[in-house]
Amino acid sequence: MAGPKEDEQVRQAAAVMNRFKSMPETEIPQHVLRHAKGLAIVTMTKGGFMWSGKVGQGVVVARNGRSWSGPSFIGTGGVGFGPQIGGQVTEFIFVLNTPEAVRAFSNDANVQLGGALSVAAGPVGRSAEAGVTPNAAVYAYSRSQGLFAGVSLEGTVIATKKKANQRYYNRPVEASTILAGKVRAPASASQLRRTL
Repeated sequence: MAGPKEDEQVRQAAAVMNRFKSMPETEIPQHVLRHAKGLAIVTMTKGGFMWSGKVGQGVVVARNGRSWSGPSFIGTGGVGFGPQIGGQVTEFIFVLNTPEAVRAFSNDANVQLGGALSVAAGPVGRSAEAGVTPNAAVYAYSRSQGLFAGVSLEGTVIATKKKANQRYYNRPVEASTILAGKVRAPASASQLRRTL
């Protein structure tokens, strides 16, 4: 039986997707979502004065034919240094444009954005051209609450949360098995999958 903490994270991911869809100026173009191989939905908290800590949690899902896999839980972390002031909660949607990007999130190892996995700001709004080949393995979309200056996604580390996956699926299960669609998702994932 899925734990309440994991259920809440999946509900939060569905809410984040809905918030992005309700804002035309930051809307992810339909053609980008249609061709996505996967999505990582993360809520990240940043804070600091002269240094910044970035911690977050979320889920990643992968496209399997016409449907989506169940969620695999991820956590983020990273530290920056520089003239940074303020605190912020930022919601991210990372569009995984390539099978390699999905594999990076599937192998239970840490993924570093901007390292082997190229990341770029994704096109936004209904005016974004369809048919443009993605220029990065991952497109990043963000929505912020609060003030924070000078923060980059470079160096952000994303890791699979194996214990959260175990609690949610009620048994030990690899991220690769979840994202391949080989594990039946609990009922609490239905809202997220409908949103996608």
